[in-house]
Amino acid sequence: MIRVGIVGASGWAAASHLPALAGLADFEVTAVATTGQAGADRVAAAHGVPLALVGAEALAARPEVDLVVVSVKASGHAAAVRAALAAGKHVLSEWPLGVDAPEAEELARAADAAGVVHAVNLQGHRSPDARYVADLLAAGTIGRLESAVLVAAGDPLGGPRIAPELEWSTDPAAGTSLLTVMAGHFLATLHRVAGPLVEVSARLPRSRDRVEVTGTGRTVRNGVPSQVLLLGTLENGAAASVTVHGGSGSPDGFLIKLVGSDGTLTAVPPRPGTYMHWTDWDIRVDGEPAPVPARYRTVPFDPAAGPVANVAAVYQEVAEAIARGRTPSPDFHTAAAHHRLLAAIERSAATGAPQQVR
Repeated sequence: MIRVGIVGASGWAAASHLPALAGLADFEVTAVATTGQAGADRVAAAHGVPLALVGAEALAARPEVDLVVVSVKASGHAAAVRAALAAGKHVLSEWPLGVDAPEAEELARAADAAGVVHAVNLQGHRSPDARYVADLLAAGTIGRLESAVLVAAGDPLGGPRIAPELEWSTDPAAGTSLLTVMAGHFLATLHRVAGPLVEVSARLPRSRDRVEVTGTGRTVRNGVPSQVLLLGTLENGAAASVTVHGGSGSPDGFLIKLVGSDGTLTAVPPRPGTYMHWTDWDIRVDGEPAPVPARYRTVPFDPAAGPVANVAAVYQEVAEAIARGRTPSPDFHTAAAHHRLLAAIERSAATGAPQQVR
């Protein structure tokens, strides 16, 4: 049994991590921590967790915790991860791992030095649908991949309005934006399907200097992009085109189109209002349905219910890595490499020139 402590156990963690862990026999949540005792007490009581603590250091120090899950704001990830590493605990961090590539790389080195299992919740890497499409490509189902197109909605970030609980995300220093979070997850999923980008030419339009805080009558300064536009080259030489558009409501879906020398594969959501790294896909090869075989779906959750299924798949991978003493996928080095991709996108947008991903 892997005993789990969650730092930042409200919000996203309550909607995904805690339900995922409740359905997996290899895990037991033994502790939660928030910034205040009252909040920790509420979460612990709601989910039947024995220990309610304040702060990452207090949680990581407890002998009842084997795995520390970091689910706070991106700007607080590094401190919470370091607390877990200092205590010699395995750690799973939410994406993004840090606020930038240098911080992510430093955390990856520190995790290696600590000798613990380290993973990042880029759950698109564990998506059964993404893994199946990757296997179809590897099997030559559409021949040699020649181009990859991705169009996706990045709501609730990047639009003319922002929810009050996300007001802080309009500051680039917060590390949470249409590029870092939404495009970050989408590009990671595309990587799992089609391989890494090695060169990018990008634009990050920011269509408004101020955005409205929904329901307050206030506006706040906006320093983050409204769109992510990207042309690039994949490792196998295929062309890639990515558009992630911001918005203020429920996302209207995504489209993946993979064109090969012998055919075309498309993937879209079977239901509106979800993200590609959360849900199952309607996959078609040359227009014909290509349903995901049951063996790819290894968790006891319906992917139609939202993000819990793919988050649970990440936990399955972590459990296997701990049991076998191996590195999970995706780990902190995967995250650091992905941060370097985002840094190349930012360099290209700033300079107007193509950039190598390194």
